[in-house]
Amino acid sequence: MKRVGWQVILGAALISLSAILYYLHYTIFRDAHHIFIYLLGDIAFVPIEVLLVTLIIHRLLHQREKRILMQKLNMVIGAFFSEVGTGLLGCLSNFDNGSLKDNKYLLVSGNWSGKEFGAAIRFTDNLDPEVDSRKGNLKDLRDLLEEKKAFMLRLLENQNLLEHDSFSDLLWAVFHLSEELTARPDLSALPDKDCEHLSGDMKRAYTHLIREWLKYMKHLKNDYPYLFSLAVRVNPFKTSPSAVIRD
Repeated sequence: MKRVGWQVILGAALISLSAILYYLHYTIFRDAHHIFIYLLGDIAFVPIEVLLVTLIIHRLLHQREKRILMQKLNMVIGAFFSEVGTGLLGCLSNFDNGSLKDNKYLLVSGNWSGKEFGAAIRFTDNLDPEVDSRKGNLKDLRDLLEEKKAFMLRLLENQNLLEHDSFSDLLWAVFHLSEELTARPDLSALPDKDCEHLSGDMKRAYTHLIREWLKYMKHLKNDYPYLFSLAVRVNPFKTSPSAVIRD
């Protein structure tokens, strides 16, 4: 026989206590009419109470939990861009045939508001950069991904990432690119067909990375302006990015 759950025991105890109190009330005052008036009034309020608890209070608690979860996710995403993402974005931009260099939607500035960030993120919905795996140094890209592989694997252990589909897609795209590059011992003389395949893998990771980078920049703008200032200066889509403040 299955053990009775504590919730059932607690419910039975509370109902019994209520029955005892009603019986005690009747024993003392002998007024069943008064008891049933208040009992009916309490029962009539139950639907309103359910409405308040399930639709209003529950929703407020859910929004609070979601806000806390997003704060944790932003910390994880911030660690990714500090450790891997920004450098990887700069490395992949070297394989871009200039299609995104100095693009107005990617030249994030301190004057941007939610409107500009929204337009930039919508721009990435149909992003189609001209990525050519023969244009840059594939060995440097492979070395970077191999160096950061352990860090990215630790990110996947974070259960909170299951709540962020787009960032999970980015990690998987980067992992796939890393595996493709690692599987080729010699990257210096690849056939054209293979270069086209690598270009497609790089393009996938690049587009995911750009979209998440814009969301990350928006987060920095709102919550960490001092980090945002540095990120704007080293923006890889600028012609000459530099952390040095000259004017």
